[in-house]
Amino acid sequence: MKNKTALLIALHAIPEQRVISYGGLAKLAGIPNGARQVGALLKSLPNNTTLPWHRVINSQRKISFTEGSDQFKIQKRLLQDEGVIFINNKICKTQFMG
Repeated sequence: MKNKTALLIALHAIPEQRVISYGGLAKLAGIPNGARQVGALLKSLPNNTTLPWHRVINSQRKISFTEGSDQFKIQKRLLQDEGVIFINNKICKTQFMG
């Protein structure tokens, strides 16, 4: 429960036009090696969440969903709507928090 709360607070703190990796979010929340916990938390969020789940990507600066899938398209659109820049489906380094 403590880890979940820390992760939710850290997720809420990710600003628009910025993205973070699963491991980076875990580290920000004070949970070293907690990338899998981040994935499990994001998967458990309700569909109508207002938390910025779409700002969490993999460490290669890419969306983790299968390219072309509905989930991929939704996440990419949400990020682009915030001004996140993609180059060959990779997010610009300057917008990556780690």
